Amino acid sequence: MPSTAEIEIDPPPEAVSIAEQYSRRERPLSAFVVLLAVSAFLATNLLTSLLPAIAVAAVSIVVARAPILQSYGTVHLRTDDDPETVVESFTGPTPPVLAFQWGLADEVETADETVTYRTSYLFGLRTAAVTVHREAETAADGTRSVELDVTANDQPWATYAVTIRAGDDHTVVDVEYESNRRFGLRRLPQQFVADRYRDDALTAQGYTVVERDSHFGL
Repeated sequence: MPSTAEIEIDPPPEAVSIAEQYSRRERPLSAFVVLLAVSAFLATNLLTSLLPAIAVAAVSIVVARAPILQSYGTVHLRTDDDPETVVESFTGPTPPVLAFQWGLADEVETADETVTYRTSYLFGLRTAAVTVHREAETAADGTRSVELDVTANDQPWATYAVTIRAGDDHTVVDVEYESNRRFGLRRLPQQFVADRYRDDALTAQGYTVVERDSHFGL
């Protein structure tokens, strides 16, 4: 088995601050969605009886968790950093596109070509482990590519295909991403808040978002 080691990272404090802002807004909003479902159950039970209330609760759970949504898209970035520095940032322990993962992590572990972020929630009662497998290649024309294969609690999560090439006086970075699993409607609040902060997190790391084409739906 590959050896693992817990490491200390030194991420940009501005990016960490933005990740924390994302967390402070996402968690209450997600909790509000749960509260709505509970309220619907209680209201139905109060107005009718327990059996219809159970039926409402069951339907709410199915609708909220049914895997019908998938995220995918592309991001066109530019930076003043040279291509080699950009490759190192994407293959290092803090890939720029995963600021919400490493920015909120309680622990960061490395093992061979992977890095794992462990984050506790629900007052420490549960822990999420996001693992990133990184691969880098160089084409004959000098274009560099990096692939990030992300899993969450050992389940497929997302893939990021990154192309890095030198421009006239800057470096061009194209990112194509796709979730490797589908999500239920309960993920909508998380996605909504992430859309608000993801570009800010990249800007805080020295990347200009030239264009983004994002999709989250059927």
